[in-house]
Amino acid sequence: MSKSMMSKVGWIIFFIILWQILSVSDLFPKALFPSPVSVLVSLLGSTADGTMPRALAYSLELIGIGLLLGISLALIMSVFAKLSPVFASLVETCLSIAHPLPGIALLPLVILWVGVDSKAIIFIILHSVLWPLVQNLRAGFLAVPEVYLQVGYNMGLSPLKQILYISLPASLPYFLSGLEISWARAWRSLVSAEMIFGAAGGVGGIGWLIFKNRVFMDTPGLFASLSVMIVIGILVESILFRQLENRTIRKWGMYK
Repeated sequence: MSKSMMSKVGWIIFFIILWQILSVSDLFPKALFPSPVSVLVSLLGSTADGTMPRALAYSLELIGIGLLLGISLALIMSVFAKLSPVFASLVETCLSIAHPLPGIALLPLVILWVGVDSKAIIFIILHSVLWPLVQNLRAGFLAVPEVYLQVGYNMGLSPLKQILYISLPASLPYFLSGLEISWARAWRSLVSAEMIFGAAGGVGGIGWLIFKNRVFMDTPGLFASLSVMIVIGILVESILFRQLENRTIRKWGMYK
């Protein structure tokens, strides 16, 4: 385990201890501020009856589809923008318009366009993923040293092959940074959309579970769902992305 991960685990343990102290001090009503033990019991119960695994699997499936679509579209847009100044101008304009726009702000239009099923949630995730990735890839392409491109030109590489064999590998740190931002935005948008749309297609994700627990005043269940969200976020950031960095850009000496 890395020092960064150990530090995070240490702080989490500290917060849990502080949480337990506050819960037994009777400063807050038990119905509003449950103890960590009651939250753990609720989490184990929802896991045993399949509620939490089903909700989590559904949410991860949606975010996986949205991420794959977003990555594919971002790569296509960035490559074409590199090849065509006209398309690059179009991409920059779309970035200026769409990147600052929160995905949740598009909900009224999304409901009109695709309804309130899982496709609407995927649309919101796609919007959240696409623009940070495009922006970072564009920045990565612009940061490629000119000498690299000159070497590719002297080797007889076509403009497309220069992008595929030179610009894209050299832009990997920018791509991973954009992917990390996109993941965080997509995770937040997913949960927000699920809380608004409810059980899309008869199946509810982690956001719907949070909303349902709040409606039925199941505060331990609410805290349990939030805890699962936090754990997933920490695991993705501290394990998945750090492993990707260690196996690629750090291993290849792109930065220390």
